[in-house]
Amino acid sequence: MLKYLISTIEMLLTASVNVALVFAYIKLAYTNKSRIWVYASLITGFVSAGIMAYLKNSTKIVDTAMCNFVIFVISLAMLVVFFVFAALRRKLPRVGAAVSLTALSVITTAMLLYALPNFLAYPYTIWLNESMMFSTNMLFKLIGAVFGALLMLLTGIAVNRGAVRLSKMQAFVIMTLALSVNAVRQITVIINVMLTKRFVKSNSVLFNIVKFSTNYADLFIYAAMVIALIIPVILFIRGFRVNEPYDNPAQKRKIKKKWKVIRRWSGAVVSCLVVSTVFITAVKAYVNKGVELSPVEHAPIHDDAIYVSFEMVEDGHLHRFAYNTDKGKEIRFIVIKKPNSSQYGIGLDACDICGETGYYEKDGQVVCKLCDVVMNINTIGFKGGCNPIVIDYRIENGQIIVPISALLEHESEFK
Repeated sequence: MLKYLISTIEMLLTASVNVALVFAYIKLAYTNKSRIWVYASLITGFVSAGIMAYLKNSTKIVDTAMCNFVIFVISLAMLVVFFVFAALRRKLPRVGAAVSLTALSVITTAMLLYALPNFLAYPYTIWLNESMMFSTNMLFKLIGAVFGALLMLLTGIAVNRGAVRLSKMQAFVIMTLALSVNAVRQITVIINVMLTKRFVKSNSVLFNIVKFSTNYADLFIYAAMVIALIIPVILFIRGFRVNEPYDNPAQKRKIKKKWKVIRRWSGAVVSCLVVSTVFITAVKAYVNKGVELSPVEHAPIHDDAIYVSFEMVEDGHLHRFAYNTDKGKEIRFIVIKKPNSSQYGIGLDACDICGETGYYEKDGQVVCKLCDVVMNINTIGFKGGCNPIVIDYRIENGQIIVPISALLEHESEFK
């Protein structure tokens, strides 16, 4: 349960904060009719994410890395469009407002499309990897994901309710800061995909950028939280300078009530972010400390491929192999002989949902280290759920042959 709660927070927190800030700025900077854009971007984002979740888990037509590449390129282009036409609003009020508002809506949709698919697929992935149609274990995992989502929803509402009480300029600056930090993360992902797909030639500068952003990916989550904390700080400072005039006791009570509400929302922002921080740091460390992955086994490499003999993996246990790239990354894959079969389950030691945290064997079962999902060994080697990412291989003369090029296609999955 805790693992699903933590992974949901990590998955949704940045999007929750950024979307909340964008909607707050839209409310402050545009007319009341602009709210239709808020609803439109929310609906489009959720529907698109639902479709993406289905395609990623039920078909083979989605390349996750390329999808993220396209989403981020569009999002960055719309961010530039927003800044340009927001600056033109004085000279071209109608066009500037319409285009900049459209750009913000597209950015919002893009953020939801990136953040939500893996979360929306949780019910399916949990059910797929359970041995029973319904179990207590499955229920606890779903509860963890739901609680994580509710915490992120409350965080977004609190940030939004706090931000709408700022001035338009203050809301613009904080939103710009949050979107700029998110843009940096998007640029590093784009560079990573371009290097992995060989769109550009690798060099030390690009490699170091990708290496830093991958090794310290959590910094972007912490940055989003720090930016959100600016809101209660500003409101707290303003609370000391309240000197609003009033003509009668009723107006005075109204002013006091307004600031009481502001303090409550400010407290809610701080509380939600503190709880989230505790879960993704202390609780995460506690949950993950007990499981260690088995060591990588040696397998010969020649003809640009890794050769794993049947004798090495015929015992029915989980075996882990790896290839070390020129960039210093260790791309791991697993092999396990399927029960009562001559076939083998082969895939990366990583999945689209939980990343490179890997799998371990417990009581004859293969378990995801991050989310505790128990794999159906017979489905390893097939796309979907929390199953290992599928890789190309061939079997010849009692050998499982994994081309190094097939591993390099997924280099971005590993830090």
